[in-house]
Amino acid sequence: MSAILRRHALLAPLAASLARPALAQDPLAGWPPRPVRFVVPFPPGGGTDVLARLIGQRLSEIWGKPVVVENRPGANGILGTDVVAKARPDGLTLGFVLATHAINPLLYRSLPYDTDRDIAPVTLVAEYPYILTVNTAVPANSIPELIALAGSKPGEISYASSGNGSGPHLAGEMLAQMAGIRLLHVPYRGAGPANNDLVAGQVSMMFNNLLAAAQLLRAGNLRVLAVGTPERSAALPDVPALAEFLPGFAATGWYAVVAPAAVAPEIIGKIQSDVATILRDPEMRQRLAPDGAVPVGNTPAAFRDFIQQDRHRWGAVIRTANVQLE
Repeated sequence: MSAILRRHALLAPLAASLARPALAQDPLAGWPPRPVRFVVPFPPGGGTDVLARLIGQRLSEIWGKPVVVENRPGANGILGTDVVAKARPDGLTLGFVLATHAINPLLYRSLPYDTDRDIAPVTLVAEYPYILTVNTAVPANSIPELIALAGSKPGEISYASSGNGSGPHLAGEMLAQMAGIRLLHVPYRGAGPANNDLVAGQVSMMFNNLLAAAQLLRAGNLRVLAVGTPERSAALPDVPALAEFLPGFAATGWYAVVAPAAVAPEIIGKIQSDVATILRDPEMRQRLAPDGAVPVGNTPAAFRDFIQQDRHRWGAVIRTANVQLE
């Protein structure tokens, strides 16, 4: 055999091995290799930020790497979510989002990312009730009395919200549509200033979250008429659900973890599993209880379905009210 043929014979097995796909590496091997960034698209200090930091601390203990919360507020959560959408898909950048994540594609003509294509659902962390609170001077002590009052004064009964397109805004629109009344929406830059004016009597009512309103309720500065969950909340068992008067009414907020869309399914699965483990801890459940929040920790597929259902529910309200944001 010539030298050339012998050389080809020796090189053939090497060439064949190079042509074959390399064995896939385990995406979880040594993950996470570095600190994980937890992007919260809302300001520091609020309930969302506090819960994200609690979960981030627990995850850092499980993973043996720091989980660093990074606040990127603005544009109803869009700015921070865009950071997640455009991050490297290695699982080292995660997002902690609210119900606006599902609603924003319905409210804005364009977003800097495609919610379904660019963002991977990881897990629904918890659902919490909106509670309908009124100023103590409002002459209504029940939902029927409030509906009758608003019906007698079309467009005069005002309700505050934490901003245009926010959950409390849309909950007010849902109430008006289902009750056949006209309310005056007054948007604020956050729940804090909205509650200040609600207590002062500048506005009549507001869909609050329990954590933000608890101290005001205890002090007698506000009254709660109903909860937005389909059934009564364990946190307020004596307060009726709005659905008892308006069948089918459901207005709840939620927290969730998301990631860039191209993150390996194995990594997504690990993050979901570890968050679910944290949510089963009695201490974490106790921390959620004051907000009336119910821990979930479902699978990415179940969370994706939940997003679609939430979008369908609010889509009808948004179209009827003709709510659109720039």
